[in-house]
Amino acid sequence: MVAAMGTEIERKFLVRDESWRAAAADSRRLRQGYLAIDGQCTVRIRTDGEEAWVTIKGPQVGLARAEFEYRIPCEDAEGLLGLCRGRVVEKVRYRVPFGGQVWEIDEFSGANAGLVAAEIELDRADEPFERPEWLGDEVSSDPRYLNANLSSKPYGSWHAGDN
Repeated sequence: MVAAMGTEIERKFLVRDESWRAAAADSRRLRQGYLAIDGQCTVRIRTDGEEAWVTIKGPQVGLARAEFEYRIPCEDAEGLLGLCRGRVVEKVRYRVPFGGQVWEIDEFSGANAGLVAAEIELDRADEPFERPEWLGDEVSSDPRYLNANLSSKPYGSWHAGDN
């Protein structure tokens, strides 16, 4: 997590099978809601057990985007989540070490149930990384898989011809 202004560079992939589970180092339940989504910026509230953050993300340029993230009191986060008008995503995030890096695998629930995606954060867009066998198609450039978009058009609502 970025404590202040930073640049997030990540690649996102679908997960093809469950073989990653044996290597999962830990997991945590995340709830995140979106106060604002305008195509250029998002304002997200996230809870993770007894911790909470507000995150502002700028527009995506290639694989990178500006990110501001600040810890907030859990009581404030719960109040802010109530203002998200149903634009809430729930998931369990697993951390899976592989090839000297750590993958984050999100197993979505609720309206996004059935979606399992893996993300890797990189220092630069062209940074090489080892691809685990359980990694499926890359969806980094597909806006449907952005969590902000999943909050308003959930995976479970997609029609067969849409994805």
